[in-house]
Amino acid sequence: MSQEKNWTQLWLKYEPKKEQGNASFFTGLVWKGFDHENAIIKNAQKELINGIQGMLGIALACKEEDKATLIIEKSEDAQIKEDGYLLKEVDGTLTLSARDEKGALYGVFHILRVVAMEKSLKGMDALVNPDNPLRMYNHWDNMDGSIERGYSGNSFFFVNNEVVVDERTVDYARFVASIGINGVVINNVNVKNCATWLITDRYFEKVAQMAEIFAGYGIKFFLSLNYAATIELGGLDSADPLDEGVIAWWKEKMAEVFAKIPNLGGFLVKADSEGRPGPFTYGRTQADGANMLADIVKPYGGIIIWRCFVYNCTQDWRDYKTDRARAGYDSFIQMDGDYHENVILQIKNGPMDFQIREPISPLLGGLKKTNQMLEVQLAQEYTGHQIDVCYLIPMFKEVLDFHTYCKKGADTVADVISGRTLGNKNAGIAAVINTGNDANWTGNDLAAANFYGFGRLGFTTSLSAEEILEEWIRLSISTDENVIDTIKGIMLPSRATYEKYTSPLGIGWMVTPNIHYGCSVDGYEYSCWGTYHRADHLGIGVDRTDKGTGYAQQYYEPNASMYNNMETCPEELLLFFHHVPYTYVLKTGKTLIQHIYDTHFEGVEEVEQMIAAWDSLEGKISADTFNLVKVRFGRQLYNAKEWRDQVNSYFFRKSGIADEKGRAIY
Repeated sequence: MSQEKNWTQLWLKYEPKKEQGNASFFTGLVWKGFDHENAIIKNAQKELINGIQGMLGIALACKEEDKATLIIEKSEDAQIKEDGYLLKEVDGTLTLSARDEKGALYGVFHILRVVAMEKSLKGMDALVNPDNPLRMYNHWDNMDGSIERGYSGNSFFFVNNEVVVDERTVDYARFVASIGINGVVINNVNVKNCATWLITDRYFEKVAQMAEIFAGYGIKFFLSLNYAATIELGGLDSADPLDEGVIAWWKEKMAEVFAKIPNLGGFLVKADSEGRPGPFTYGRTQADGANMLADIVKPYGGIIIWRCFVYNCTQDWRDYKTDRARAGYDSFIQMDGDYHENVILQIKNGPMDFQIREPISPLLGGLKKTNQMLEVQLAQEYTGHQIDVCYLIPMFKEVLDFHTYCKKGADTVADVISGRTLGNKNAGIAAVINTGNDANWTGNDLAAANFYGFGRLGFTTSLSAEEILEEWIRLSISTDENVIDTIKGIMLPSRATYEKYTSPLGIGWMVTPNIHYGCSVDGYEYSCWGTYHRADHLGIGVDRTDKGTGYAQQYYEPNASMYNNMETCPEELLLFFHHVPYTYVLKTGKTLIQHIYDTHFEGVEEVEQMIAAWDSLEGKISADTFNLVKVRFGRQLYNAKEWRDQVNSYFFRKSGIADEKGRAIY
């Protein structure tokens, strides 16, 4: 498995650090109550020794308890929950207490993070329990080595229809464990061709090797599953979930799969969506399909994660009543309570598809009897392809903080997906990840902030977007205060900047079809995908009120009434819910058309300011990072100008209303 590493170590660089008074905590180490042969403990020990040697130049060794300055102990302290830990310094001794091995591992990474950020461990008193039971990355890697919506090179899991297990697999496991991720799906939800065979002898050996590496870092291994495997692998003529032959085939197959892959946590399933097979083909419900699989994997402790991305992708653009935004809720709400205990419905943050601005999906909290987990996208499919800088953690914070009004006192999305609302453990948060085999893992060095940030936020949702960003900068780029402030100044507003020069007020979708990078205002306007802005010479926007598609009524009150009324609808979502005249006056006093003009010009100006700020860092950070990001900023500026000029020209030609400021519109 050994090979020369031609990739970075991201936030686990373990480079020499200023001492900060931490050296005294690493003169002697004692482990108490943990099995030293346990793979997770062995990896925690290795990480701690390598990290302290690299950062402080200290050879950390185990000693007698009376000589220990760092104690890592197994504890039954009731305040420490599963995967949690207590880190406390008293009179020069640092004690890490954890209920289980994963908690010990996460606590070790906490210690290393503090040292790497050049902070002091003195006075440390931190009780850290994870806020979400399941914290997961979903990879969309294909077995030929390509990645669907991948912007960072090719897969490091698959090459030429073979499974790859090497030192990069280990480093990936280290990275995700260090930020608290405890579940990974390695293959694309659109399971086709060779990926269907991942549950066969053809791949069991390599898949089991990868699963074992993950297990050593506390990560459950998951596969995306082809719902029609009974046909494509089993030779049956059906995938009907109520067919006894189908059930028998899956029982035999799952017994084999769980025996061959001991660390298998279960499966992610995309069914009846965008051409993927599913139970609808047989007149069955989504619950029928999910429950059939869930019952079969339950004896092995497995779970079925069932995606709610189900909609009509062959819509007639002339049809004003069919609304893609409604589809998820309409497809699943009637079966609330029908899903078995080991099924989790995975729900995208918005009702459409990872746009820069969408309302929160009404399914989140709308379901009152069903396990739910949130799905977000780090891969910047609609947010700049990891060319344009777009720090997404502020968006995710908005989602988590949203009040659904599903249950008094426990109604935020964070409450729902943590299990606090329903009192359930099969819940959590997942992200479509943005990694690939590029040397820096994420294409744009700055995109790694989203990779890091999601894990930290999933573990501790109370962290602010700014706190997470500062951690990442200190760990990955520099601990110089000027550098930190400059990069924060670039990244914290970057989502708002991207929104300004792309799609206004929640309308979305004005992207180049298929690739989804760059502007094409009408690219999806007359398509089958249900992605319309409905612009005419009088106004723009989709009427989703009770007089339109009725989507606004899928929310609980007072959200339903708020969205239904143009005057109370949050303006950042105005065009998502309403068809609005160009002359409508916003709360700023500007007309809608002037807002469109102004924000698109502002967006380009803000990118130019980002570039100037980045240029000021030359010579203060790694030349490789500086130069790579600088090139991408050049591409972002070109993209922003194209968006500005195409959008503004389009709406000038539609409305005939000139820019009040007389700027160049074509």
